[in-house]
Amino acid sequence: MDETTRNLMVGLREAMQAERYGQAFYQNAAMTTADPQGKEVFEQLAREEREHFEFLAAHYKSLLTHQTPAAGVRLVGHAKVDSASPIFSSQLHARIKEAHFEMSALAIAVQLELNAITHYRAMAEKTSIPEVKRFFEELASWEKSHYDAFLHQQQALQDEYWTASGFSPF
Repeated sequence: MDETTRNLMVGLREAMQAERYGQAFYQNAAMTTADPQGKEVFEQLAREEREHFEFLAAHYKSLLTHQTPAAGVRLVGHAKVDSASPIFSSQLHARIKEAHFEMSALAIAVQLELNAITHYRAMAEKTSIPEVKRFFEELASWEKSHYDAFLHQQQALQDEYWTASGFSPF
């Protein structure tokens, strides 16, 4: 096995681990939030993180046995989470002072997605295999859409949350 393939496999393992962490986080967030829309969004993201893991694992196994990416393995069913759509329902505003979990979940999700974007972009830069470059770029793009949505929701709720919680002097 050449150095490029070994480095790619290390990057794939790191990405698989991050997807597992993301899946566990989103499953926990879905079980914990009191917001029905937030629950639905987090469940959808957990499913997508599982799909990403399976996609990466298929390529990892193929590289391990054949030294090439898996033929015919594609990402399907991208979650439609965009910054124009709120993660949480309007009901969250009524209890914003007690929405500590939801605000924490947004902050953690922003960081998870940013870490994923950074990792996938770095992996795309490192590989000389066009198909591998393409799927890392695609994953980075998907994670960027999640990042943008979480950041937008966090920014939209932050002032209201801080004011209701007595953290804002304004």
